[in-house]
Amino acid sequence: MSTTMTTPGTAGWIQYTGPDATAAKTFYSDVLGWTIADMPMQDGTSYSGIMVGEGPIGGFSPMSEETGSWTIYITVKDVDAATQKARNAGATILSGPLDAPGVGRMTTLLDPAGARIAMITYESMQS
Repeated sequence: MSTTMTTPGTAGWIQYTGPDATAAKTFYSDVLGWTIADMPMQDGTSYSGIMVGEGPIGGFSPMSEETGSWTIYITVKDVDAATQKARNAGATILSGPLDAPGVGRMTTLLDPAGARIAMITYESMQS
């Protein structure tokens, strides 16, 4: 994991979710020149990672949604504390905080204006 990904306040990851991940992978590979590679997960599944250079910058969710959207994961020191701050500031918590084995602890929310964003504390940052 790069230092940039684990620096609090940075956009450490991007994730696409939509109705047809295969079509989205083709579109973004063609348009942006991304290489898509299967990344093995600890639970035995794989995740389609977006590779830029030799490392991943994001991926394509195996979960589908009715319309396509991107979620930006912002790195935070403590996802539980940041989730509570967001809730107190009027956010709607969509999921989490929850652990993703081999990745970290994350939450997804809607800010008070309805924009979706996620926060993550990578395993390598946890003590």
